[in-house]
Amino acid sequence: MSRVTLQTIDSAPDSSRPYLENARRISGFIPNLLAALATSPAAIKTYVTVSEINNNSSLSAAEREVVQLIAATTHGCSFCVAGHSATVEKKHILPANELENLRTHQPLADEKLNTLAYFTQQVIATRGAVSDEVYQQFLAAGFNEQQALDAILGVSLATLCNFANSFAKTPLNNELQPWAWSE
Repeated sequence: MSRVTLQTIDSAPDSSRPYLENARRISGFIPNLLAALATSPAAIKTYVTVSEINNNSSLSAAEREVVQLIAATTHGCSFCVAGHSATVEKKHILPANELENLRTHQPLADEKLNTLAYFTQQVIATRGAVSDEVYQQFLAAGFNEQQALDAILGVSLATLCNFANSFAKTPLNNELQPWAWSE
């Protein structure tokens, strides 16, 4: 049971309602993450705004999903792992074996994405103070300084979602059950 009210379009504060309506229009349902965030108009607005900014960053869709899944598995956010797994699978963003590797903390076959995964883990573990060696490995893999900052942007988005879900004890929507995950 959620410790935060899971808002509906009818119960949400007025300024949160458009975000819930948009989510239902796009997904066909309201993800419980958004239902929980809608309790705070500022929180849901921040989530939607930063999501849009992240989606327009210098990282590819596959790279953004690597960041999101590494953050979610590292932070233990089963809701976000399920949600991002569903996105990756439905949109064919990554091969199935790479998705499974991300979900189970295994190395990725794609060396560049594996380097991004490690960089993301190090960003989280060091609170951004990655070593020069880790940063040089990131650059040597073909990434640049803008992409380093955009990976950190992705971690910031994930942190909002992961921590809000952990705090709220957000239940997984039935629509996301096929991608359920636990540590």
